[in-house]
Amino acid sequence: MLASWVQQAAFEPPAITIAVNKSRYLHGWLSLGSSLAISLLGETQKQMLGHFGKGFDPGTPAFSGLAISRTPSGLPVLTDSTGWLEGTISAMLDAGDHPVLLVQLSAAGAGSRSGTEKPWVHLRKNGLHY
Repeated sequence: MLASWVQQAAFEPPAITIAVNKSRYLHGWLSLGSSLAISLLGETQKQMLGHFGKGFDPGTPAFSGLAISRTPSGLPVLTDSTGWLEGTISAMLDAGDHPVLLVQLSAAGAGSRSGTEKPWVHLRKNGLHY
């Protein structure tokens, strides 16, 4: 899935916030105590917006055709990325159609693009629609 935003939230303990559209079926998997992993894309990986942005139906292999690695707890992450973060959802804020999740980080790693490519920052023209 594609998160609508990923943002650093704290240094101690390390934490991030993410926003996920409620219409994604994966949203139902995200609850307090759930583990998740986030792959961090490089600035030349805009094709991933098309791949993950459309979403997937239940049972569809989202990583089909993509090289993956596994986090310490076994979650899939993109090998061809700038890096990845793994953690556990510790709080949730109902913010309308995109709840905000606080994720306490437990592990992180570098991808094949680490040190050679800047992270991709996607800015919308406005915040009122996609």
